[in-house]
Amino acid sequence: MRKFGKTIKLFLIDGEPSGRMTCELSNWTGKAYKIPRIQIKESYERKDLKKTGIYLLFGKNDEGKNQIYIGEAETIIDRLKQHLSQKDFWNEVILFISKDENLNKAHVKYLENRLYELTKEVKRYSIENNSTPAKSSISESEIAEMEEFIENIKLLTNTLGHKVFEKLVNDSIQKTDRTVFLINAARGAKAKGFPSSSGFIVLKESEIATSIVTSIHKPLKNIREKLINEKIIVPKDDKLIFVSDYEFSSPSTAAAIVMGRNANGLTEWKLKNGKNLREYETNEKSN
Repeated sequence: MRKFGKTIKLFLIDGEPSGRMTCELSNWTGKAYKIPRIQIKESYERKDLKKTGIYLLFGKNDEGKNQIYIGEAETIIDRLKQHLSQKDFWNEVILFISKDENLNKAHVKYLENRLYELTKEVKRYSIENNSTPAKSSISESEIAEMEEFIENIKLLTNTLGHKVFEKLVNDSIQKTDRTVFLINAARGAKAKGFPSSSGFIVLKESEIATSIVTSIHKPLKNIREKLINEKIIVPKDDKLIFVSDYEFSSPSTAAAIVMGRNANGLTEWKLKNGKNLREYETNEKSN
């Protein structure tokens, strides 16, 4: 597999895609493991898991929101043993070690802090760490090496199924290069957004309806309340606005939150020329 000019090597340890796997990059001394929680015990005797490394625990809460815990350890398998009894939210781990013994305690402490800050900035996953990890002091040459390590962690974590470090909107893509859809409706709704690979992204500064209709479905009402409680949507000058880009699971959920009522996102999201999302997608697929 090639991605961004790099060759990615995947190996299924148990011969099953849902089981344990390793992941490596050409010309990189690092190595990634993806291990389901239920197979941690089967990994106790693997020698390279007794090294210093950085790990990411992944799970979901009762509302289906992605969760992550970011940690480091000098003997990584021993720390994972502890988490089997101490933390119950996670169902799999992605961990990173060095094949040439070059990762030390100061390095992984630096990685832990940087990955925590990246996760916090991107806002895709709920962070389960109780506090911000301390950032170690390392030399300039070591910082450069660890920053390269981080770029590879981001690439492989994405490849292994978690977009925790991937921004919703790529800063290098200008708005004029995107196909942006609009909603201009009653009760204060005035929003912009566009389809994504995982659903639909509503852009920062979009305004939502200041009230909801009584017939709105309860799950949609709960999502709206949650976004307000988490201050993703905040009051400003008698309006309710998104303070950051936010990805919904579908165009319809995005439209419903914006409009304060049940909605079909395929017909509600429209281009400036009036063409709706359904018409746009149908035309694009036929071209």
